[in-house]
Amino acid sequence: MSKRVREILGYYRGENPGVLANLARMLSHGRLGGTGKMVILPVDQGFEHGPARSFAPNPPAYDPLYHFQLAIDAGCNAYAAPLGFIEAGAAEYAGEIPLILKLNNHDLLYEEKDPCPSQTASVKDALRLGCAAIGYTIYPGSSRVREMYQQLREIAEEAKAHGLAVVVWSYPRGSGLSKQGETALDVCAYAAQIAAQMGAHVIKVKPPTAHIELTEARKVYEAQHIPLEPFSERVKHVVQSAFNGKRIVIFSGGAATSDEHLLEEVRGIHAGGGYGSIIGRNSFQRPRPQALDLLGKVMSIYAG
Repeated sequence: MSKRVREILGYYRGENPGVLANLARMLSHGRLGGTGKMVILPVDQGFEHGPARSFAPNPPAYDPLYHFQLAIDAGCNAYAAPLGFIEAGAAEYAGEIPLILKLNNHDLLYEEKDPCPSQTASVKDALRLGCAAIGYTIYPGSSRVREMYQQLREIAEEAKAHGLAVVVWSYPRGSGLSKQGETALDVCAYAAQIAAQMGAHVIKVKPPTAHIELTEARKVYEAQHIPLEPFSERVKHVVQSAFNGKRIVIFSGGAATSDEHLLEEVRGIHAGGGYGSIIGRNSFQRPRPQALDLLGKVMSIYAG
């Protein structure tokens, strides 16, 4: 085990050996193994956005096994997906890459101002499939957030009791926020803090913009001269908000964009002390050779 991975595990001394072993599995796997950085392939978009929107740009991606192989060949730290995709390849690829079973999901067939994901898998499923961690989404800003917090508390307690790490997608969304506010710096930092307080080991947030959403927060940001630019300073603040960097914070890749735009964002995440990226559509929506090339460049940046 590398010195850096051992240092990060030290941030989680309150956890049992099973949880620490599974965190170590993810931190020690793939091209970035041992560096303390992570690149994860998430493929929950078929459920979250629909199959055509997700996979039609690169039709081989309709096949669940495509994503296992892509994550392995790219050298990702882990692969995350809902129950169906994990079940489809867990046996064939057993032991080849750490798996994260996403236990709740949300679809777009019913428009909601205040969404609440449904639980679509269980901790028992994660254990049966040999996963290293469970994933769970919360939407701070939704009127139903109390329900989500209570569900996450129960799920996280059960997962930790069985030695599984907990990865939380903390995505501000709902009637309490403007669309611009979903990625505002103060809101993203708040979302990271909430996930850390909920006991998350790995926290996934969106890249923060320079917008400040909350009036009372704006007063503090101005009084304390918290920098809004450049992007790396915003990343630094979000990481700081997750227990002063003592929780693993990774940033989503978002909708498909150009290679250079994504790589520039990754450079900012790296410069700001972020632990890495979780890149879905920007990898599996590209033809396989291009995806492997792009992920290789992302990992090279994080490797320094």
